[in-house]
Amino acid sequence: MPSDLKLISERMRRLFKPRSQTRYWLQVVNDRYDQCFNFFFNSQRQGERLKSVPLHTLYHYDLNALEELLRSLRQQTNLTIQLVGFVGLKWPSTQKVIQRRRQPFE
Repeated sequence: MPSDLKLISERMRRLFKPRSQTRYWLQVVNDRYDQCFNFFFNSQRQGERLKSVPLHTLYHYDLNALEELLRSLRQQTNLTIQLVGFVGLKWPSTQKVIQRRRQPFE
């Protein structure tokens, strides 16, 4: 897992270029069919199209491992982390619902 965190952080640093009127966020997608978690770096400048760049795929399909990885990522970055495809699932440590409603594109 530390290697996953290092890899995601390094790729994110290369892609992040602070510009005015630009929104940046991370997106974590639960791929139930392939049993993996996909990480994307999203950026959108005002009036332009969304750019989504794949960062990493976590093949260890375990919510405990994902929760630890996200906790470490949140300590390293202030970017918003959007979770997609987690409807009905709960975090193992706190039993809080991860995602209440589906996104419009799900």
